Amino acid sequence: MKTAFITGASSGIGRATAEALAKSGFQLVVTGRRRERLDALAQELAPTPVHILTFDVRDRAAVDAAVATLPAEFGHIDVLINNAGNAHGLSPIQDGDPTDWDAMLDGNVKGLLYVSRAALPRMGEGGFIVNVGSIAGHEAYANGNVYCASKAAVEMLTRTMRLDLLPKGIRVAEIAPGMVETEFSEVRFKGDEERAASVYKGVQALQAADIADIIQFMVTRPPHVQIAQVIVFPAAQAAATAVRREG
Repeated sequence: MKTAFITGASSGIGRATAEALAKSGFQLVVTGRRRERLDALAQELAPTPVHILTFDVRDRAAVDAAVATLPAEFGHIDVLINNAGNAHGLSPIQDGDPTDWDAMLDGNVKGLLYVSRAALPRMGEGGFIVNVGSIAGHEAYANGNVYCASKAAVEMLTRTMRLDLLPKGIRVAEIAPGMVETEFSEVRFKGDEERAASVYKGVQALQAADIADIIQFMVTRPPHVQIAQVIVFPAAQAAATAVRREG
């Protein structure tokens, strides 16, 4: 049975991806900061074998320590889904909060690097890494400065990782979603549920399961096939800031 290692699996795209890959016959290593949510996910996915690791991807020592504890039956990683990340705040650069900047750069960029570095010695030929980026990494938008920069880094890291890992036979891809309705906006707006809900008002946004379905397709292609990059929007969106709203 192949093993998929998924970061940020306690909610949103990460959780949906765990569900999709379990249905495809993978056993799972699910990671996140909220143990109770991961426990609930493991119970939901039974009888799929699930191993839980609790850590913050921004803490390199914690990442290394957690991955080192993987039991032998989960020790070889076939698929790595670098999903954990965050957005904090939406303000012009001159008004930005450096604490928010640190959270985004540490989670979206350094966290991806820390997890990849820890997982790669456990991957071999035929392995597949999917980095979850964003349309924000391909298109700038006002007040998105540091978040856009962090996701642009994900896009470029994916390209360079693909070059570096070519000799090892490990495929590397990015999926860059547009508007997906998850807890993302609640985090960005620091729990302001009304403001978060307004992001999706009048729009049939993508759901986490839509992204998970595409990831599942990507990682189950034959070994000679590499879907290198997917940009996906809801039908009501044409670009980062071009959205058709009803009502």
